[in-house]
Amino acid sequence: MSQSHPRISKAVIPAAGLGTRFLPATKATPKEMLPVVDKPAIQYVVEEAVAAGLDDVLMVTGRNKRPLEDHFDRNYELESALGKKGDAERLAKVQESSDLATMHYVRQGDPKGLGHAVLCAAPHVGDEPFAVLLGDDLIDPRDPLLQRMIKVQQEHGGSVIALMEVAPEQIHLYGSAAVEATEDADVVKVSGLVEKPTAEEAPSHYAVIGRYVLDPAVFDILRKTEPGRGGEIQLTDALQQLAADEKVGGPVHGVVFEGRRYDTGDRGDYLRAIVRLACEREDLGPDFRAWLRRYVTEEMQQR
Repeated sequence: MSQSHPRISKAVIPAAGLGTRFLPATKATPKEMLPVVDKPAIQYVVEEAVAAGLDDVLMVTGRNKRPLEDHFDRNYELESALGKKGDAERLAKVQESSDLATMHYVRQGDPKGLGHAVLCAAPHVGDEPFAVLLGDDLIDPRDPLLQRMIKVQQEHGGSVIALMEVAPEQIHLYGSAAVEATEDADVVKVSGLVEKPTAEEAPSHYAVIGRYVLDPAVFDILRKTEPGRGGEIQLTDALQQLAADEKVGGPVHGVVFEGRRYDTGDRGDYLRAIVRLACEREDLGPDFRAWLRRYVTEEMQQR
């Protein structure tokens, strides 16, 4: 029988990473501001949170991340110039980002890992469940993963993580979950977690991807969590403790995701995301797809 749990209204987006995989582009530009077609990657993430009903967004940032705040703020000079030109279409696009949600910001300071970044959100979140969305992962809006996760948390309490089945040779890039089946085909009970294991060490091929709905009990655990793999405070280690003892903060469930996900932290997947999303745009798709067909055909003929 389902229970009633506190409504989730807050989203936390860790965005303090250095973006070293995209150097030199990220030397002076935050990786979250790299465009995916004509919007920065971070805007897609905020839009996803808002679509799931989370209109209170805290971004955990670091040094050289001021452009993130500027993007979600008003730009009166630009808006005025577009208004005088009568360019209503571009004016609406500029204003869209500043009207999306109530935005808050906190600096992480020392880069001590994802667990530490989430802990920085504790004063803002308080004693209520909340969502965490990693900026590198873009989830296609036609596949409402976060909404499903929130529903599962409202039914079961505790915490919910997003899982995706990956090839054995890729599991070392992710946290891996030990799982048990439930009555729902897309929901599993999580009994254990290992951060970036070898294929031999992994308890399953279910990888943790960048969406979480967390019980606030995770904060107390993170305060006591010692640095783990990579010398960082790992969120996976805290979730492992929650999974091992439900009395601490309720159970941990996983939603198995089979939809469209783009890892914009990987250069190849970043390019694939741009191509795929551009192809699906009504304003760009027809011409772009036609060019892409010609390009691929010519390349194949040359090889």
